[in-house]
Amino acid sequence: MNPQIEELLTIEQTAKILNVNAQTLRRWDRQGILKAVRVGTRRGVGDRRYRKQDIQAYISRSKSGTKK
Repeated sequence: MNPQIEELLTIEQTAKILNVNAQTLRRWDRQGILKAVRVGTRRGVGDRRYRKQDIQAYISRSKSGTKK
């Protein structure tokens, strides 16, 4: 299995880790708060996946009180 794929989480997995709604993650992606990686060709734009390292960085920023 490709190690890069293992580092990507679904929107549902990410929402559970961050304790937010999937719609919140979609909004954060549009606003550049937590950017998603697009994979596949679903509806021409692909499904959102989130890098583990980006999630960890977001959590660190949140704990330190910085937004971006």
